[in-house]
Amino acid sequence: MSAARVLVVEHENGTGPAQVGERLTARGLDLDLCRPWAGDPLPATLDAYDGLLILGGSMGPYDEAEAPWLPEAIGLLRQAVARDLPTLGICLGMELLTVACGGTVGHSEHPEVGLGELTPLLPATRDELFAPLADLDEPVHAVQWHWEETSVPPEGAVPLLTSRRCAHQAYRVGTAVWGVQFHPEVLAGHIATWGTSDDAPLRALGLDPPSVVRRVAREDAHLRGVWGAFAERWGTVVETRRTASVRH
Repeated sequence: MSAARVLVVEHENGTGPAQVGERLTARGLDLDLCRPWAGDPLPATLDAYDGLLILGGSMGPYDEAEAPWLPEAIGLLRQAVARDLPTLGICLGMELLTVACGGTVGHSEHPEVGLGELTPLLPATRDELFAPLADLDEPVHAVQWHWEETSVPPEGAVPLLTSRRCAHQAYRVGTAVWGVQFHPEVLAGHIATWGTSDDAPLRALGLDPPSVVRRVAREDAHLRGVWGAFAERWGTVVETRRTASVRH
């Protein structure tokens, strides 16, 4: 049997799949990286894929003038939800999923940037991706980098994680479609350039960009372990669903 194939949508240079992509590739999954910002056309359907990974970007989900492919990405997410195809939307990817499913995205009252603590909610204890996080004896941290967020989740979405500043950090639609507002894919080295490019916005929030990166660096081992394992669990979902589909 050939390898499971995942469509990866990258919205902006420097926002690739990073450690999530590394973990999936190490598992043997075939990643088809599509860069519409560089002129790559998005596929019209998901017929050729076993999973969908939608990454982040500095634009918002309604910024079609800046990123004219966003409606197509939303269309792919609607297809994924209709098929219950294993899907992971990260940051902008979650915001696009929210819009695709009828929810609302708005500007964050308190933008989250840098290392942030996440709190698992009760449904997370029964979720195949998030249950191991709910069982951890230590706080769960992740990299945050967003000025927008889901204000009204899609109807029927199952809430999984929250944080002090952002109520909707992760949710599931159906049985295999997840959105996360944080960045499980990045470590300090990945966000170093973000700190430079977003210097003025970070300082407007009262943050020192180099200090933000250093704080993430101190938790790199935690981030690598927790979110690397998370990526592998998602890869297992993709592979398991594909195997079940082939059998039928």
